[in-house]
Amino acid sequence: MSTSTERTGLRALPRNVWVVTATSFLTDISSEMVFNLLPLFLANVLGVKTNVIGLIEGLAETTASLLKVFSGWLSDRLRQRKNLTVLGYGLSTLMKPLLYLVTSWPGVLVVRFADRVGKGIRTAPRDALIADSIEPRHRGLAFGLHRAGDTLGAMVGLIIALLVVLGTQSGAVTLSREVFQTLVLISIIPAGLAVLVLALGARDVPVTTTAARPPELSLRGMPPAFRRFLLIVALFTLGNSADAFLILRAQERGLSVAGVLGMLVTFNLVYALISGPAGALSDRVGRRRLILIGWTVYGLIYLGFALMTEAWQAWALYALYGLYYGTFEGAAKAYVADLVPAEQRGTAYGVYNAAVGLMALPASVIAGVLWQGVGGWTGFGAGAPFVFGAALALVALALLAARR
Repeated sequence: MSTSTERTGLRALPRNVWVVTATSFLTDISSEMVFNLLPLFLANVLGVKTNVIGLIEGLAETTASLLKVFSGWLSDRLRQRKNLTVLGYGLSTLMKPLLYLVTSWPGVLVVRFADRVGKGIRTAPRDALIADSIEPRHRGLAFGLHRAGDTLGAMVGLIIALLVVLGTQSGAVTLSREVFQTLVLISIIPAGLAVLVLALGARDVPVTTTAARPPELSLRGMPPAFRRFLLIVALFTLGNSADAFLILRAQERGLSVAGVLGMLVTFNLVYALISGPAGALSDRVGRRRLILIGWTVYGLIYLGFALMTEAWQAWALYALYGLYYGTFEGAAKAYVADLVPAEQRGTAYGVYNAAVGLMALPASVIAGVLWQGVGGWTGFGAGAPFVFGAALALVALALLAARR
C-alpha cells in the first residue's frame, strides 16, 4: 500500500490502480461492442423470446458468480491477487471469438457462461488488489477511477459498434448476423491487449494480518455490518434484472439499432464522467449516503421505463441510468472494504459480487415472465418488470436508511 501522506487527488493513486483501470478500459472496449448487442442478436437473428433471454443472462451470471466467492477466498488464502485476475481476463478473451460461430441460443449460453466464469475468477481478486494498493482515505477515488476507466472503455466500444452499424445497416430496427460477426472479430484485439497490460504491469501487494487462522470460506467470521449490507444489496438486486431488458424495452418503443447504440454511448459517457467525482465525494461525505442517492435515482428511472411511451424517453432515461451507476458502483465497492479487515477483503468481495450475481438468475427470469409470461399465461406486459424493480429498490432504500 502507498505510504505517502503528502500526495492528493490522482497523484495519490499507485501503479496498480492505473494498470487495473487500463485493463478494464481495454476489456470493456471489447465486451461492450458485442455483449450489449447480444440480446438483439438473440431476438432479431435467432428468434429467441424474452423469457429465454432472461434465462441465458441470469443463468450465466448466477452460475459464474459462485466462482467469485471461491476466487476471492483463494486470493486471501494465497495472499496473491494478480495471477487469479490475469487468469480470469485470459479465459474471457479466449471465449469471445466463439460467438462468431454460434447458430442457436444454447451455443450463446455456453459462450456467455464461459465468459462469465472468467469474470467470476477475476472480479474479487481484482477489487481486493485495488483495495490493498491504496490508502483508506483515497479508496473511494481509486474505485471511482476504475469505474470511470471501465465505463470509458465501454463508450469507446459502443462508438465502434455504432460506426459499424451506420456503415452497414443505417436506420435498421433489427440487427443482422453479418454486423454482429464483424464486431466479434474486432473485439478480439482490445481483449488480448488487456491481458498483456495486466500481466506485465500489475504487482501483488503484501497483506499483513493479525489473524491466527487462515481465512474461512464462510460468512460466520464477517463483521455483522457487512452481513446486513449484503442482505440489503441482495434484496435490491432481485429487482435489478439484466440490462438486456432495458435495451429490448427501448427497441419495443421503436428505437433503431443505431439508436440503441447511441443510447448506450450516452449512458457510458454519463457513467464515466460521474464515477470519479462520485467516488471522491464518498471519501468526504460517506459511502452510505451516496448509495442511498443512487438507489433513489434507480427507482425513479425504472418507474420511468415502466411508464414511457416514446423512443426518445428511453434514451433520456438510459442517460440518467448512468448517473445511478456512477453514484452507486464505486461507493459500494469502497464501502465493502470499509466494513471488513484487510485479510478478509478477497473473500468479502467474492461474497458481495456473488450475492449480486446469484440474484441475477431469479431477477432476470422474473422479468422475462412478468413481460411475456410462461406457458399459457401471457404476462403483465413490457412495463411490469420495471415496476417490480422500482418497488424492490424502495424497500432496500428504506432498510439501508434505517440502519446506521
